[in-house]
Amino acid sequence: MITINQIYNMDCQAGMKAMIENNIKADLIVTDPPYLIKGIHGGKSQLGLSVQRSQQELVDCKITDGISNDMLNLMWDVVKKPNFYFFCNRAQIQQYLDFFVTRNKCKWEMLIWHKTNVPPLYHNTYLCDKEYILHFRKGTICNPATYEKAKTVFTSGTNVKDKKLHGHPTVKPLNIVSTLIENSSAAGDLILDPFMGSGTTAVAAKELNRNYIGFEINESFFNSSQKRINDLIRRN
Repeated sequence: MITINQIYNMDCQAGMKAMIENNIKADLIVTDPPYLIKGIHGGKSQLGLSVQRSQQELVDCKITDGISNDMLNLMWDVVKKPNFYFFCNRAQIQQYLDFFVTRNKCKWEMLIWHKTNVPPLYHNTYLCDKEYILHFRKGTICNPATYEKAKTVFTSGTNVKDKKLHGHPTVKPLNIVSTLIENSSAAGDLILDPFMGSGTTAVAAKELNRNYIGFEINESFFNSSQKRINDLIRRN
């Protein structure tokens, strides 16, 4: 039985199907699904080997294969109206645009997390100093309360501190997730994160007086997210 304000250690496909069967639908999905990463890159320098180790960590955590259109179909079915934020890398942009814009006629916006402290690797390429956040909606509002919250570029360093604290290799900044939720939902709305990771979406939702449901199949990440939300509840 799926209930609100819970994180579940289970496959999100089964979880979303259970939500649909129990007529529980989200007002907004904010999520950081597995990126599509082909191969491990770097070099023989100390810095290059460090990058390779970081990429191998993602492979070991099984978060480098992207997601399927079947998964996107489930997400489409589990919201009241189309209202989604996806963190993604460049290799996934076309898939998301094809599904949400070409096929389903959503409005869309691209936001950027500009990272100020990435490794100086730019041989025959540009720096990997940004991540993309794609917003898709149809029949829903985007209503930033201030000029600052309406900006489409977030600038900060990578989350080294949060990565160590919460034990997740791709933890996203809480302030970014909070801004997305605040801009595209109202108090009391239900926020869904099918790939809960370290619990950032749940924490942001609770702090903003929203409800949440999250799914995380990795037991270690699930335990971290549970601890994080429980610590927040105890503090309040």
